[in-house]
Amino acid sequence: MLYGTTGVLTKMQTKSIPYTFNRGGYYYFSRRVPSDLLHHYSYPRVVQGLRTSSASQAKTRALIAAAKLDEYWCRIRMTDPDLVGVHLLKQSSHITYDESSILSQKMTVSLSEAISIYVEQKGQGKSKTFYAAIERAFRYLVSACGSKDLHEYTRQDALKYRDYLVAKRLSGSSITRVLNTLRPVLNFVISEYALDIKNPFVGLYHDRTSGVSKRLPISLDKVRQIQAECRHYDDDMRWLIALLSDSGMRLSESAGLLKADVRLDAEVPHVVIQPHAWRRLKTVASERRVPLVGQS
Repeated sequence: MLYGTTGVLTKMQTKSIPYTFNRGGYYYFSRRVPSDLLHHYSYPRVVQGLRTSSASQAKTRALIAAAKLDEYWCRIRMTDPDLVGVHLLKQSSHITYDESSILSQKMTVSLSEAISIYVEQKGQGKSKTFYAAIERAFRYLVSACGSKDLHEYTRQDALKYRDYLVAKRLSGSSITRVLNTLRPVLNFVISEYALDIKNPFVGLYHDRTSGVSKRLPISLDKVRQIQAECRHYDDDMRWLIALLSDSGMRLSESAGLLKADVRLDAEVPHVVIQPHAWRRLKTVASERRVPLVGQS
């Protein structure tokens, strides 16, 4: 619905987010009607609620609404009977448009907008690997299918994308990681903006075992040989390797330990694996106590 407002709203315009103002914690779209088109409107300003209290969402929705209005106003000008040369236009060139539905059209989101929305909402506090994975997955998508609005991607694009990954000789596990990065981004934006589309990349089959080699454990003889070398060199780097050999900790967990994390005076000597400012844990379940046995 379009409705008019007084000039008070102009002063309330949100400076950091173009074409918006905030009232009661929610954002509203607000745009002044161009002077040459005022005779088409009963009020000099177009205002509509954006149905969000999120600044990042409001910015995206406002920019999309502004772009739609620009297109509509351009069409009005092209059908203006006073337009210079309008008598030379073919009848089919006289475009009609229902101005009352300009902002009620189905919202479209471009691929780049979708990535920005997801990163703004989900990327807080994430490591650089989070951003690298997203960049990789969508770089492959653009190379395989081009950059489009989300509703333009089809199942054929999804199959083309899968075949592109296979042609790059990625292993089945690598393809799984790429798809598991791409799908949540699209699902999130589709859900967040209630887009009337389905994610064509869901349920995409690929051979997960292709190119995957089974990792064999290091033999016990090799482990004992490595431990003997650690005792021989007896320096901090070898202490770290020895600690890993019998504890099963991740390298980052061992390298990020503080002296206070090592509890040698406990009934069972152990180390405390916990997050620190300089090293986060891979998962919440990674926070634990690991007993010190053997060479560790």
